[in-house]
Amino acid sequence: MILSHAAGRARERRHLIKSIGVAAALTLAAAACGSGGQAGGSGGGSNTLTVTVWNMAKTPEFKALFDAFEQANPGIKIKPVDILADDYAEKVTTMLAGGDTTDVITMKNVTDYSRYSSRGQLLDITDMAKSGDASKLAGLDAFNVKNSYFALPYRQDFWLLYYNKKYFDKAGVKFPEGATWDQYAKLAQQLTKEEGGKKVYGTYHHTWRSVVQAISAAQTGGDQLGGDYNFFTDQYEMALGLQKAGATLDFGTATAQKSDYKTMFESGSTAMLPMGTWYIAALLAAKEKGATDVDWVLAPMPQRPGGTGVTTFGSPTAFAVNKRATNSEAAKKFVQFAAGKAGAEAIAKIGVVPALQSPEITSAYFAVKGMPTDELSKKAFQPDKVVLEMPVSEHTSDVDTILREEHELIMVGDKTVADGIKSMNERVKNEVLN
Repeated sequence: MILSHAAGRARERRHLIKSIGVAAALTLAAAACGSGGQAGGSGGGSNTLTVTVWNMAKTPEFKALFDAFEQANPGIKIKPVDILADDYAEKVTTMLAGGDTTDVITMKNVTDYSRYSSRGQLLDITDMAKSGDASKLAGLDAFNVKNSYFALPYRQDFWLLYYNKKYFDKAGVKFPEGATWDQYAKLAQQLTKEEGGKKVYGTYHHTWRSVVQAISAAQTGGDQLGGDYNFFTDQYEMALGLQKAGATLDFGTATAQKSDYKTMFESGSTAMLPMGTWYIAALLAAKEKGATDVDWVLAPMPQRPGGTGVTTFGSPTAFAVNKRATNSEAAKKFVQFAAGKAGAEAIAKIGVVPALQSPEITSAYFAVKGMPTDELSKKAFQPDKVVLEMPVSEHTSDVDTILREEHELIMVGDKTVADGIKSMNERVKNEVLN
């Protein structure tokens, strides 16, 4: 069902009332966390630095960075402000709007960054972005706001394809080098089957709009901020075709069950999974603990017919200093550490792709125990072009919301592809660009 404008406004009012309550609770909690005194001051005791994170227990890069920083700075202790991944953007938005004083805010994506920086909620750290090795940081340009910077990337991810080698071997097939989306779709249908009394899907498309929209924009050259989204058509038809064939968990079920792509892949419920490189660290950790026996390897993202090279999309992850930070000097020190050589080495050792690259860091990354060593997996790490997942501008947040809402309506079948794209075109032009 599509809400009327009146119903939508009522929902927004209810959401605002809920957000105000959440803001008050989070502000009090974070204030308690950040009461360790001004870091770098003359207190003499251990100072506390608060950092927002998501799913701390399942995101090993945070612990790796925090441990490395504390070891290098014995006078400072880091206190994570842990938030559920699905709630992260909403809760951080609410925290900042409520005057929260958490020191370091992790920028999960550039869409959130554009929102916070445009609202003046982050500290200007342009001096750090233009000094030292910062110019070598992959993804730094995404944080350029009128030649000012309010965050530094520590991680640079891009999307590729994970697949379960056991299922491919059983089916007697190999993932083709230079695969097209048509070949990918045929493989997904071929690999869908019953295994040990449960259904194994040929692939799993997570519920994020980027799974369809961002890869389509990257490989067609389409502009996600432009107001004309006809270039999404082919990718939607492929994704919906796989749903109709039963070769992937349908969007409605995945949303209702809050399906976790990690669980889908690690439990053997899917043979393939398009996902970002950030998942590698969590997958390595799960294998190390014996939590999964999935025989995983990598491949480049499938391409459009007639394309040359490998084009995918990606997004940097960054740390920013809250403009209201309790410990701003220590916060700046941490941001610079995480984006520097020591931070890059710390996360490369656990399978996370750092924003700062060097031959030594790359060697450390591929030396990680459990990393696949076949040639196709290595090729997956060398895409010819990585396009930013979502362009950054003053319109990014509003456009992202519209594209996400229409994406959901298309994927659950409430709108046809043509009608959904028509709505995107009209809404972005009327509600944002005009």
